[in-house]
Amino acid sequence: MQIAEPLTAAIEELSKLPGIGRKTAQRLALHILKCEPESVENLVLSLKNLKIKLRFCSRCFNISEYEFCEVCKSEKRDKSVICVVEEASDVIAIEKTHEFNGLYHVLGGVLSPLTGVSPESLKIKELMKRFRDEQIQEVILALNPDTEGETTSLYLAKLIKPLGIRVTRIARGIPIGGDLEFADEATIGRAMLSRSIL
Repeated sequence: MQIAEPLTAAIEELSKLPGIGRKTAQRLALHILKCEPESVENLVLSLKNLKIKLRFCSRCFNISEYEFCEVCKSEKRDKSVICVVEEASDVIAIEKTHEFNGLYHVLGGVLSPLTGVSPESLKIKELMKRFRDEQIQEVILALNPDTEGETTSLYLAKLIKPLGIRVTRIARGIPIGGDLEFADEATIGRAMLSRSIL
């Protein structure tokens, strides 16, 4: 069946988004087609503003409208603690918990020699500069517990420990509401090692 070119183009562009396959892209395109023109204009404007108005914070590389993000500008944050994460989406996830009150540093990925991601590709040099310029007492490594995340955590720990800065990592184990019966052995093992006193 021949599909109209504007619809084909919209499906093609939408399917380039992460997690969006061709069927979902088609559903989204058809939904947009049915929307009121004002709704479509608002969507287009919000996407344009995303690219025009947002940038990366000069200090921590979180998403920001200005040179420094809201976290870095805040006087209420504990400036002696930095939580190192892979991407800005991780900052959003941690902030939603309301359990962390320090600063962040977004690496922009993790070490992955197979895909060509080296220390020079990440914001590691900028992190090390922060240790010289700021009074950091603790670094929390909040990287994903996969091979690349573990490799990056070990690499950073080797760089940071000689500076006399405390290096910790977030706990890993059984999720709240999880069932031991369905957890894999590595997760159960990590949960046993990361147990805490009540």
